Amino acid sequence: MRVTVLSGGIGGARFLLGLRSLGHDVTVIGNTGDDITMLGVRICPDLDTVMYTLGDGISQERGWGREGETFRVREELTAYAEAIGAGNGADAVPSWFGLGDLDLATHLLRSEWMRGGVPLSECTRRLCERWQPGVTLLPASDSPIETHVSLVTGRTVHFQEWWVRMRAQIEATGFEIVGAEQATAAPGVIDALFDADVIVFPPSNPVVSIGVILAVPGIADAIHQTEAPVVGLSPIVGDAPVRGMADACLSAIGVPTTADAVARHYGVRAAGGLIDGWLVDTIDEAVVPGLVADGFAAEAVPLLMTDLESTTAMAKASLTLAAR
Repeated sequence: MRVTVLSGGIGGARFLLGLRSLGHDVTVIGNTGDDITMLGVRICPDLDTVMYTLGDGISQERGWGREGETFRVREELTAYAEAIGAGNGADAVPSWFGLGDLDLATHLLRSEWMRGGVPLSECTRRLCERWQPGVTLLPASDSPIETHVSLVTGRTVHFQEWWVRMRAQIEATGFEIVGAEQATAAPGVIDALFDADVIVFPPSNPVVSIGVILAVPGIADAIHQTEAPVVGLSPIVGDAPVRGMADACLSAIGVPTTADAVARHYGVRAAGGLIDGWLVDTIDEAVVPGLVADGFAAEAVPLLMTDLESTTAMAKASLTLAAR
């Protein structure tokens, strides 16, 4: 079976471990809205998280970055920032970002290739030659896209600063996907949607991960038009995100932090939305009848990825729902 997955970082990557174990032909369209340039290198957190996770190189403790990572470069940046002091350039030193020493090698190579005119999709293919993720990993677009966050204070910052430095503690009032309107889907992306037997929205952030992918011109239209069933898995369990701060993102766009609200945010494809089926956790089983009444194929199954067995069961449930 040809399965195409729209994926963010940690949640999507962990889901892909289970899906890959089922033995299907999997293509992953990765979010690039988290991408950022720091210290002259282009960092693609979600693409790298998928690549490292499926390549058995991810930090099991953190869920991002490399296993066995050291942070001597970051420690030295912190020392420089403290010595320089505010007003002398210290504010421009990104010592708050978790740039690991091993991870830096990936960013250096990618940046060197891109400076030479190599598109991001080809850079990603080359990097995957080392990690052998067992899936085809495509960026949503070769064009640079960045998610910027409007804050209640009136400032606008890059998503990474809000998410990592501020821990999403300052209320967001909206998101701007800079560069999306001028972007085009990366080679292979539209074909992967039209050629798929099933399209899956994993439990990734619906606003700043899957939402950014959908903002690339042509991708949402292809999902509307494809004959493949489109199913999603709720990233919200018991009215709270399974991981991360998706609630802060949902609140900023006026969507309640509930499993059924996220389904309705995507919308049912029969009425012009994006998905046909939706899986919620068993704790949220009470919302299933309402979703069915709205036209969704919906079921309640365990959605906590506690180990590979449970994650594989989730992936299998999504394909079973698609077949139905």
